[in-house]
Amino acid sequence: MKDLLSVYIPTLNEEINLPQCLASVSKLGVTVYVVDSNSTDRTVEIAKAAGCEVVTGSWSTFSDKMNWAISELPIKTPWTLRIDADEWMTDELIVELKSKLRDSPEEVGAYSINRRVYFLKRWIRHGGMYPLWGVRLWRTGRARCEVRELDEHMEIIGRIENLQHDIVDEGRRGLTHWVQKHNQYADAEIREILRVQQPTDSSNTLIHQAAKKRWMKANLYYRFPKFWRALFFWIYRYFFKLGFLDGIPGLIYHTLHGFWFRFLIDSKLYEIENNKQK
Repeated sequence: MKDLLSVYIPTLNEEINLPQCLASVSKLGVTVYVVDSNSTDRTVEIAKAAGCEVVTGSWSTFSDKMNWAISELPIKTPWTLRIDADEWMTDELIVELKSKLRDSPEEVGAYSINRRVYFLKRWIRHGGMYPLWGVRLWRTGRARCEVRELDEHMEIIGRIENLQHDIVDEGRRGLTHWVQKHNQYADAEIREILRVQQPTDSSNTLIHQAAKKRWMKANLYYRFPKFWRALFFWIYRYFFKLGFLDGIPGLIYHTLHGFWFRFLIDSKLYEIENNKQK
């Protein structure tokens, strides 16, 4: 595999999550590049101890960091895989990668991989949270990341196909960190809304699920009144999309992610609009 694949991991203060990620990646036996945003914990030390190639620096957005990595990392292998530090690969996915890459048709420019989200030690399978497809594996030189504040996706030259097995998203930094991170995501979405004025177009390189979600957000969700749309969205996810089947962790997750997060964005929008009227 070392001649076929390289792995890229973006990091920022991931000493808690990184060891499990690296343990799964090590089963591939490939070169791993960790691109770190000046972590203040042991992230870089852990990465170097595991034999990773480590680069540190500063980037204004996640998409800037992605595109820097795509263009500047000395990756010579025909395939590149991106995995986040709070994720790990199932053994089934590792076996699939080893068998798939050597025989991939040239017209295939990338593979989309499904993601399982774990929250408070429970797999969140309902409420529209599974499957979650995203392009994580691409032919080196045939990909770039959309330049967006949030919800960025990969743009690919060539056909995109799906792999059968999953990446597991299992952040271990706790609920307080989750809330702080989503407060930052809310600010990023506000900046994106103000920048593009809620565009209705979607790049034709997006996989179907990503393009559909973006269209629905711009053409349906943001046409509903502020605050009420967050409530309606939570009802849709928790009841109509069966989020209640995810137990107590699901109740917490769908309420925070499907209601609180969207309500927070509307509150920040309201604050901005109210300040403009003064």
